[in-house]
Amino acid sequence: MSTTVQGLLDGQFTLGIEEEFQIVHPDTRELRSYVSQLLEGGKHSILRERVRPEMHQSVVETGTGICRDIRQARQEICELRGELSALAGKHGLRIVAAGTHPFSDWKKQEITDGERYKVIVEDLQDVARANLIFGLHVHVGIKDKEVAMALANQVRYFLPHILALSTSSPFWLGRSSGLKSIRSEIFKRFPRTGIPGHFDSYAQFQSYVDLLVKTGCIDNAKKIWWDVRAHPFFDTVEVRICDMTTRIDDTVALTALIQALMGKLYLLYRKNMGFREYARELIEENKWRALRYGIDGQLIDFGKQEQVPVRVLIGELLDFVEEAAVIFKSQAELDRVRGILREGTSADKQLAVFQKTQSVQAIVDHLIEQTAMGA
Repeated sequence: MSTTVQGLLDGQFTLGIEEEFQIVHPDTRELRSYVSQLLEGGKHSILRERVRPEMHQSVVETGTGICRDIRQARQEICELRGELSALAGKHGLRIVAAGTHPFSDWKKQEITDGERYKVIVEDLQDVARANLIFGLHVHVGIKDKEVAMALANQVRYFLPHILALSTSSPFWLGRSSGLKSIRSEIFKRFPRTGIPGHFDSYAQFQSYVDLLVKTGCIDNAKKIWWDVRAHPFFDTVEVRICDMTTRIDDTVALTALIQALMGKLYLLYRKNMGFREYARELIEENKWRALRYGIDGQLIDFGKQEQVPVRVLIGELLDFVEEAAVIFKSQAELDRVRGILREGTSADKQLAVFQKTQSVQAIVDHLIEQTAMGA
């Protein structure tokens, strides 16, 4: 095994996955503010410390441990979804994985008790109360903070590609929004979100954080909610741009893609090479196209200065990361990415259900079924 490859595998590129689920009532299909009761019921199960409340009582978050590879990550995701589904079922409820609920109103949801949430609501008011959205966050282990910062800079270009594959929030307050990821636009109202700018070093990022803390903008770096960040407390790069993926297979596929992409960028970095970086403003143009059209749209190839279909660009991305995928033995998981391109994302399937039934309740039934597949 080459020194470069050994360095890639030497305790790095571990995985951690956070999934945010909706708690719904199977009869009304409405969101149910019930997370405190679920947590009380699950404190002696496999869930224990791996399930957490979020700001709204109708949201529950699970988090894997530190997974050595994509196979362990799949196993833990399956266990967590299975346990959470069973726990919700004991209370007569269901869980749903999607970026937004198709019709429940944020104004009817209860806020979770806790000083952290109290401070956020006091600071952001209705911007926080209306933030009834659900995401998938993927951590990739990188030991050196300077390397993590360099890779976070480079991976920004590919974030719209990843978002397009994850889109699962076409509906909001009972309406088809016209977007494949209305979640992305809702979250945009929070400060310190979206595509981050370039940082020359981790020290420069830390100086930025220190200034915000000193001037009372934030109390710690956890309130920086960019689409990717070199994590301030863990030795990871955290990709946060994804809608909550409905099927387990899609969560695993996107996690494998993110890991392989980070691995490929690291292989280039070790050779004093790197992917060309572009301005945040240009990447935001592609993010808009991704959240508007998903995989049916076109993104801009800034090198060629041309529009290119997303499906073509994702194919090129899969070719780009193949070397790292071989090292990580994740080729099978990346094949599922091609399946998403063929079958459509969760957003596409929700829209198809609505076109057939004209019922937002039927979308919830569909999501309940898809969320449970493989758990």
